[in-house]
Amino acid sequence: MPELPEVETIKNQLNKKIKGKKIIGIKIFLPKIIKAPLKNFRRAVLNSKISKIERRAKLIIISLSNNYSMLVHLKMTGQLIYKNAKIKNNELQKYTHLIFYFKNQGQLIYNDLRQFGYIKLIKTNQAKNLLEKEYGPEPLDKKFSLDIFKKLLAKKPGKKKIKQFLMDQKIIAGIGNIYADEILFFAGVMPTRKISTLSADEIKKIYKGIKKILANAIKLRGSSVNDYLDSQGRAGEYHLKLKVYSRAGQPCKKCGTKIQKIKLNGRGTHFCPKCQK
Repeated sequence: MPELPEVETIKNQLNKKIKGKKIIGIKIFLPKIIKAPLKNFRRAVLNSKISKIERRAKLIIISLSNNYSMLVHLKMTGQLIYKNAKIKNNELQKYTHLIFYFKNQGQLIYNDLRQFGYIKLIKTNQAKNLLEKEYGPEPLDKKFSLDIFKKLLAKKPGKKKIKQFLMDQKIIAGIGNIYADEILFFAGVMPTRKISTLSADEIKKIYKGIKKILANAIKLRGSSVNDYLDSQGRAGEYHLKLKVYSRAGQPCKKCGTKIQKIKLNGRGTHFCPKCQK
């Protein structure tokens, strides 16, 4: 699933490509991905201009000029690809489900192999309050300080495992399986550790890892471990920097010990048994 760095990458790119463009056409091949009556969706979107594109957690928020916004969740395999030249029918993927057409050429294509993603229509002035209720603070926000991180940890039961904590979107927004594993390797902390066992130094290292790893992943346009592509159809490059995620059985880049993989709350979890305690 695309996480904060991947979604932030797409948001940044789309702001450069489609901000200010007028939507003059829509083709919907798979109606179920639209979480609104199709007539209402078409009426709200057609002939509106894109005023801005933002990100909240793993959501892309496309605000329109008429007080409507589209909330796009890519889920497991969703892609938003921008094409400047006119696209031909034989260039479409079997899993292309929607196309937005812009004035003066250009199309935004929504692909989704497993069809878990969605596009929700919402009033722009309602979006902020709705999303604030659903998601915790943004980890790369300047306001997200070490003190706030400590307070969030203190609110949770000591038996809660640190990886579960990092991936809980109501606590911290945007961190998923890939970056939780990488953050905990950076901090030298086992994913199975209970919050109550963490030292002050370990908490500080986890906080530092959140800031550093997410920022570095954005610089390299995210991690293309599975189906993720940026809005230009290119693979991200941060997966080449991954230390533990998807490297089960391979030698640790730091100590040479084999990376191990376990299931933690149903999610594949990677770690180095020597470097992480």
